[in-house]
Amino acid sequence: MKTFARNTLALGISLALVSAANAADFADMDPVTLRLAHVVNEQDGFHIAATKFEELVEERTDGKVNIEIYPNASLGDERTLLEGMQIGTVDMGLITNGPVANFVEEMAVFELPFLFPSPEAAYGVLDGPIGQELLDKLSDVNLKGLAYAERGFRNLTNSERAVNSPEDLDGLRIRVMENPVYTDTFRELGANAIPMAWTEALTAMQQGTIDGQENPVNVIHSFKLDETQNYMTLSRHTYAPAIFVMGMPVWNQLPEQAQTVLKEAAQEAAEHERQVNADMEADQLAALREAGMEINETPDMEAFQAAVAPVYEKYGEQFGDYLPRIQEALK
Repeated sequence: MKTFARNTLALGISLALVSAANAADFADMDPVTLRLAHVVNEQDGFHIAATKFEELVEERTDGKVNIEIYPNASLGDERTLLEGMQIGTVDMGLITNGPVANFVEEMAVFELPFLFPSPEAAYGVLDGPIGQELLDKLSDVNLKGLAYAERGFRNLTNSERAVNSPEDLDGLRIRVMENPVYTDTFRELGANAIPMAWTEALTAMQQGTIDGQENPVNVIHSFKLDETQNYMTLSRHTYAPAIFVMGMPVWNQLPEQAQTVLKEAAQEAAEHERQVNADMEADQLAALREAGMEINETPDMEAFQAAVAPVYEKYGEQFGDYLPRIQEALK
């Protein structure tokens, strides 16, 4: 016990020294405020990650870099935010990978259905050389990728019927992200896939113009989708990263020491969000069940995986060597 206490004390002292050193680096820097936007609410994992990022950056720059968080799509949907970052009207955001892939096509390799068998497998690829290489490609489109947070494993919900196999999806109108891999995945599964922004999807579910959607458990819970969706299938069909991303116009104006803090803080905030998501999922599922949602935890995964084989045939070569490299890394 004494050893543990000594180690904890030593760690605390070393972290304090690092903080002090970082703060000293910013003595001569003019204060700057960065607006960080996302499209979900304050109960969501994105906001948890953004808040942690804000705390780390302000502490390590001695308040010289101030982060202002804009949740709830208050500065626009995800495509609008990315376009704003490119021209410098938005500073930074936490953006789902799907919309980012519309700017760097190879990023969509992560969206391929049933690619990652577990969160840990995804983290190994994202935090390793392949993930970093793809983050760096964002600079080609005037964006700066900092780190991968997560949207998580996506699951299907709908208002019409229980879904256990692809046949059960036949004709259901399912909202998907505005990304061709998602659209084609759900068309192969037999659904009527309807790409639309998340803010529009919420209204469409309330009005009954769509039957369902697909998102991680934390989103389904934080947006109280049990109020419009009666059924959930834990299909875990896609692992969706999310990206801490900045506009290059803003990034290039920052001193190097501030850039270093932002990159390190983004990685730590991302890892914090991943852990919180994992810790909260069981409680969120229990709450959704209690609210009346019927949850299928054991759908026919083999049937789902077989149905999406054409998606790999269509897109595999489109991502260059990224798909085989990821598959090799996962072995």
